[in-house]
Amino acid sequence: MTRAALPLLGRLWLALILVFLYAPILVMAAMSFNASPFYQLPFEASTVWYEKMSANPQILAAALRSVLIALATTLIATTLGTMASIALFRYDFPGKRVLQVLLFPPIAIPWLITGTAMLIFFFAVGIGRGTPAVIIGHVALALPYVIVTVTARLSSFDITLEEAARSMGAGAWTVLRRVTLPWIAPGVVAGALFAFAVSFDQFVVSYFLSEPGDSTLPVLIYTAIRKGFTPEINAISTLIITLSMTVMVLAARYSRLGGDR
Repeated sequence: MTRAALPLLGRLWLALILVFLYAPILVMAAMSFNASPFYQLPFEASTVWYEKMSANPQILAAALRSVLIALATTLIATTLGTMASIALFRYDFPGKRVLQVLLFPPIAIPWLITGTAMLIFFFAVGIGRGTPAVIIGHVALALPYVIVTVTARLSSFDITLEEAARSMGAGAWTVLRRVTLPWIAPGVVAGALFAFAVSFDQFVVSYFLSEPGDSTLPVLIYTAIRKGFTPEINAISTLIITLSMTVMVLAARYSRLGGDR
């Protein structure tokens, strides 16, 4: 094999990987616009399944609940995660390294185990199942993403900027508001977008912690599939994937994990 053929094989391999990853999604999205409920061909373009989805009160209620929970999770996780990142960046204290290491297991531990543990814990402390439990569970999952993203942004921050501001008479809150936060804003925005995506797409923890009849959108989709698959599921899934990919693209755009390029 000549060295000139290696780039061509690399592009072909990359194309096959992309087809493997995105072909099922594209087929699902295409079938959400097919008028036939049985996926019959030839393809007949129609928005009937989106119309039925928009007229389904259960879907609308679940979608609204998912959005509200995701917004609450984003606000709480972004605030706590940003504060924790600044504290970890500024101060040295006993157990700091251990605490930084402990941020990663929630990302690596299977969500099935996390959901089971949260369900047992919340019943043990008297919280039980419901919206507060779901929000707490989502915040616990989203926090590591926010902390990692904001910390990565802080790694390129010059601490002498804060020292210069203090030497000119600026107080702690002024330094935070006028110097630190503007610098880490891209990381904060990216962390918030990650938190929203993690919460909105979360199925396992939501399934364990939601009350019966008060489900989030991913849980509703799972329940609908168990009862019988309809093209409405394709329409819902297409919208969720579009929203999730938009959020992740925005997160990648604003994260600047390695600093300014």
